[in-house]
Amino acid sequence: MDAQLVELLGRQRLIAELLQAKLEIALPIRDRGIDLIAYADLETQVSQFAACPIQLKAAIGSCFSIDRKYAKFPNLLIAYVWYIEDPARAVTYAMAYQDALAIADAMGYTKTVSWNRGLYVVTKPGPELIERLKPHRMTPQSWWDKVTTHAEPNLP
Repeated sequence: MDAQLVELLGRQRLIAELLQAKLEIALPIRDRGIDLIAYADLETQVSQFAACPIQLKAAIGSCFSIDRKYAKFPNLLIAYVWYIEDPARAVTYAMAYQDALAIADAMGYTKTVSWNRGLYVVTKPGPELIERLKPHRMTPQSWWDKVTTHAEPNLP
């Protein structure tokens, strides 16, 4: 399966998860590091509009990565969608860039030559990494909570 198809299938799964969480989705016209924006509008359970940008990392198998270029986006969530070809195994983890960086640091990834170049990728996560990701496993309720609490506050 080519990379574009992986990205498309991952995006569709992510959109379905966000819609199940009663969130709305906007797709940026240009790719500048944000793949989609999840938001809760005033017709849902919020008192003010809340939006959160999301960077999607989709994989046929399992893959955790962190890239320094995403540090510049305030309140960005990184969504790791794994096993897109196998609905029985498919899982999504989502976290702020700072949380992904903390995991990478705890795992020792930030002490590598690869990280010094700005990017670290793990294509076969071991038990320790999986354990660190568990609190970030997404459900409809956790998507709602994460997007509405991680959203950029309204400016005066």
